[in-house]
Amino acid sequence: MEIKELYKRFLKHPAITTDTRNCLPGSIFIALKGNTFNGNAFAQQALEKGCAYAIVDEPQHADSSGKTILVENCLKTLQQLANYHRRQMNVPVIGITGTNGKTTTKELTAAVLSTRYNLLYTQGNLNNHIGVPLTLLRLNPAHEMAIIEMGASHPGDIKELAEIAEPDYGIITNVGKAHLEGFGSFENVVRTKGELYDFLRTRKHATAFVCNENAVLLKAAKGLHTARYGQTKGLYVEGHMTNCSPCLCLEWKHEGESSYHPVQTNLIGSYNLENVLAAIAIGTYFNITPDAISRALTGYVPQNNRSQLKNTNRNQLIIDAYNANPTSMMAALQNFRHIAAEHKMAILGDMKELGADSQTEHQKIVDYLVECHFEKTILVGDQFQSTTSSFNTFPDTSALIQELKKNAPKGYWILIKGSNSMKMAQIADYL
Repeated sequence: MEIKELYKRFLKHPAITTDTRNCLPGSIFIALKGNTFNGNAFAQQALEKGCAYAIVDEPQHADSSGKTILVENCLKTLQQLANYHRRQMNVPVIGITGTNGKTTTKELTAAVLSTRYNLLYTQGNLNNHIGVPLTLLRLNPAHEMAIIEMGASHPGDIKELAEIAEPDYGIITNVGKAHLEGFGSFENVVRTKGELYDFLRTRKHATAFVCNENAVLLKAAKGLHTARYGQTKGLYVEGHMTNCSPCLCLEWKHEGESSYHPVQTNLIGSYNLENVLAAIAIGTYFNITPDAISRALTGYVPQNNRSQLKNTNRNQLIIDAYNANPTSMMAALQNFRHIAAEHKMAILGDMKELGADSQTEHQKIVDYLVECHFEKTILVGDQFQSTTSSFNTFPDTSALIQELKKNAPKGYWILIKGSNSMKMAQIADYL
């Protein structure tokens, strides 16, 4: 079936699902495949649960009822349908990518823009080749803008997502050492993230929001119309940290303004300054007033295991447990090192997907931990266990929790960080 024809059916049934556990009456089921599942096998179940149509790409799962639609490739159909829909909606789309900070920047930007616009933005981390089209298909005529987060773990990923979402504006928060197993090198990380800028060059009147202190991104954005933000005077948006003990406080101003606007955030970490300034720059560009921007940033409370501060009856927890790579891990440790607290404990989990660089990068973290002189340091995972260190190590979070049951910490500031697959959030929940 041609995409135009399929789109007519989508307009009558504008809810898309890829999971039979989430079948709204009248929705369209798209049978995706993965390493351990084949959605085609669930097409009939989706119809029985109330879906209007089931899109399949295996002939044996199509029937003559008129409710199954056979296509060549369900994933490609999902992506093509999303791109076609995005073009019909004709709203400004902001693309966000980066090694670190893209989700926090997306959330902060959404908080700011939502003060004025009816906004669609990526929920959670639905930022891959499936999540991006599913997000775009949630666009409706009431939406005035969209923010689409784009993740990558291999060269070409951002190019693919940009061609689906067709952003008019873009921001790369930063580039760092992450997913090296898939990228092969840091240079490939830079090149892949830069694919967002490459796409913007094909758009008329596109604008890139660029951190002025990031020489790599400034070079990558050459030739684009840019709105620069950072700590240098005279930028489109300029700001600086005023305090970070423990939450980030800053003041900022738009170019041409004579006075600064103070903001007290609920974000842990001086490294979030760039994320906050990025949200301010985007908000300013889209005519959000300074007071509304500052109120939105002050009111934003992280809820996703990123830069969260939680006070318990026994300890104060800094939870940054959603993900980790060498760049973000070092930034978190440097920030934690400078927090004024008498008793500190670092609980760190392995950084995944680093490939051949894994042992070297984990050893660098261990070496830096020696310099930090935290009262207690606990490492979790086989990669940290393979390093040369005198710190306490545990094979997994379950083993550590058993130890914590015997020797529960009290009176500590505790940093908890590691890759998502290490399940460090379980330690935060327990504590």
